[in-house]
Amino acid sequence: MTGLAGVYQQQMKTSFAAMLQYRAALVIWLISQVLDPVIYLIVWSTVTAASGGEVGGYTRGDFAAYFLVLMLVNNITYSWIMHEYEYRVREGTLSAALLRPVHPIHADIADNLSSKMISTPMMLAVAVGLGFVFRPTVHLVPWALAAFVPAVALAFVLRFLIEWTLALAAFWTTRVSALNQTYYVALLFLSGQVAPLALFPGFVQAIGLALPFRWMISFPVELLLGNLTPAQALIGFAAQVAWIAIGLVLVRLAWRAGVRQYSAVGA
Repeated sequence: MTGLAGVYQQQMKTSFAAMLQYRAALVIWLISQVLDPVIYLIVWSTVTAASGGEVGGYTRGDFAAYFLVLMLVNNITYSWIMHEYEYRVREGTLSAALLRPVHPIHADIADNLSSKMISTPMMLAVAVGLGFVFRPTVHLVPWALAAFVPAVALAFVLRFLIEWTLALAAFWTTRVSALNQTYYVALLFLSGQVAPLALFPGFVQAIGLALPFRWMISFPVELLLGNLTPAQALIGFAAQVAWIAIGLVLVRLAWRAGVRQYSAVGA
């Protein structure tokens, strides 16, 4: 464990330095992370105003709070790994990683954690600024505020494991854009990014309960905003832990099968 901690420390230092070298790209990426929630917020604010000030129990201030918190949670849980593996396999750059004594997943985790260290303070500043514009209605509950921290941490782990597993499809096909797009469409609707899941029909909410998407993003958002009871929060944590266990098994199986399949296309 001490050796692995050292690996993380060095990898995060390297990743941190590399990201600072590409500040313009970082700013562009942050803008893209802000645009979608703000667009959805404007749309739902307009719908709310046209519907007498409330839609499905949500006021304009409630929508503002929801999408601003969602923006932060999405930033914390987001990973770019599904876009990386196709290039690594196609160009053969994965070969060098396979020669190292540490599993490649640790380098990807360190890269993601480094990006959060840079992007999260910036996103918090943006959220505060947008808060003055959209005036969110926030009702913080002390126990929910405390539970939010482990909830968003588990959401990051869950989302990373699922997306890392799907990224390994590049071992079998070097064109994974169709799979990525299918995943992101499902994530968009079933994780509550388009609208709070409470506004969707009952069967969609049932699907959201059964699949991991809600537990990646919507659950921490709902928890922080005080929309869940303690019993519902416990169910959410149980679902996160269960899906993380499934994700660990899937990563292990997919990695073993993928490495046996791997051939360095670009090498």
